Amino acid sequence: MSLVRAYGSRMPNLYEPTWEADRDAPPFRWRRARLAAQAGARDLGASLFEVPAGAATFPLHAHYNNEELLIVVAGRPTLTTLDSERELAPGDVVSFVPGRAGAHRLDNRTEEAVRVLVVSTMRAPEINEMFETQQFWLRDYVPGTAPPADGALDVWIDSST
Repeated sequence: MSLVRAYGSRMPNLYEPTWEADRDAPPFRWRRARLAAQAGARDLGASLFEVPAGAATFPLHAHYNNEELLIVVAGRPTLTTLDSERELAPGDVVSFVPGRAGAHRLDNRTEEAVRVLVVSTMRAPEINEMFETQQFWLRDYVPGTAPPADGALDVWIDSST
């Protein structure tokens, strides 16, 4: 496949992204560029997230079938795990292994926007454990993608009862 065919007229760029998704459900506010998908990747995900001041990406959660790698591109986000909290700096790289050992939440407690690149495996089915709400999210489609229109499994289970 030629590069022109793979990328069309514009190759994805980490520093000049084409934003294609966002979330505005405070405190979870961000915009995302799915760079790996834009580059034609099939089995690997890489999403650039921009998180405004005072916002967070997702609740404290763990993936049970996927591994993630976070690279701080700009700003100083705060990383929360099940047993600690620390401020990250540009260039820091953190891995989130599958299971509770990889549980994480990212907050921007600064006055400037934060940008992080999240690289991940793209395996389905997936189970996420949400520690703040005591819920599990089960789905048979790849995380970070929209559910298929033909009746995908997409279930939330309350584990507190």
